[in-house]
Amino acid sequence: MTNFSDLLLPQAVLNDVSAANKKAVLQQLAQVAAQVYNLDAKVIAGVLADRERLGSTGFGGAVAIPHGKLADIDHVIGAFIHLAHPVDFQAIDELPVDIIFMLLSPLDAGANHLKALARVSRHLRDRSFVAKLRGAGSPDALYALWTGDEARDAA
Repeated sequence: MTNFSDLLLPQAVLNDVSAANKKAVLQQLAQVAAQVYNLDAKVIAGVLADRERLGSTGFGGAVAIPHGKLADIDHVIGAFIHLAHPVDFQAIDELPVDIIFMLLSPLDAGANHLKALARVSRHLRDRSFVAKLRGAGSPDALYALWTGDEARDAA
């Protein structure tokens, strides 16, 4: 993965999403990925839930990166949701989560999965960037934040 636009499609970015709890968030992420990438929502939800049972992907600062591996894809893909109201994600700092970036990788992704996870994590540890995400008013604005540096770099 060289750019966020390689793994994140504009249609996979949602803003002001309502969810009652962590399970509902994971189901919504699975639905988005199923629609955008033509995958099975139940399989995705199961992969995400299995990963969460190993330990929360809420890593602090009201941010989570649920992730998993799927047999039906050939490259790393993602979806991003900004929740209208934070939900309990059993995060390491016990803060509820409102910024969620989901990653799905092929079963044999290995290093590519880890690189994508590290890149997303670096961005989401940047408090200034996360504040901009929280202030974005639309899915288009959110997508532009994720891919904005790429556009400038290409110019």
